[in-house]
Amino acid sequence: MSTAMNFGTKTFRPRPPDKGAFPLDHFGECKSFKEIYMRCLRDNHFDNSCCRIESKEYLECRMDRQLMAKEPLEKLGFKDLKGDQTDENETKYTLG
Repeated sequence: MSTAMNFGTKTFRPRPPDKGAFPLDHFGECKSFKEIYMRCLRDNHFDNSCCRIESKEYLECRMDRQLMAKEPLEKLGFKDLKGDQTDENETKYTLG
């Protein structure tokens, strides 16, 4: 006795995720921002709270170059950061 299973009645239609998937930076348009952010993370033992300004600048670069959807910075968790102000304790990283 065998039972036939009909898997063809429902088709799965994949859809892209709402957030979290975005084009890769194939041309390295934001590479310098990424390197600054990664250096900051390494220097701060991967404590991302110490590198929020670098993270914000990297995301702004990606949005400016249409590598991710434009979002208000407040929605991305940067409500408390205004402009390029830094804390007295934060180190501003540059390439060089």
